[in-house]
Amino acid sequence: MKNPEILHRITEMAEEERRLRGSLGTRRSGGSAERSRLDELERELDQCWDLLRQRRAKSEFGQDPDEAHTRPQSLVEGYES
Repeated sequence: MKNPEILHRITEMAEEERRLRGSLGTRRSGGSAERSRLDELERELDQCWDLLRQRRAKSEFGQDPDEAHTRPQSLVEGYES
């Protein structure tokens, strides 16, 4: 994926995340399917942001951004903020 495609995907997922959070926030208890989807979205968003950062860093240092790859969720989720 190229940077614009990644950013578009991030935007779509962020919008879905906001809708889910809003839906869960207006009810006392959310559905387990919604909570599972929200968890999955958060992990996928982290992966997309990581891929975008990799691509930007490679470009900045004269490397081919197409060599960047999506890293496993277990790796990306282990990063410290």
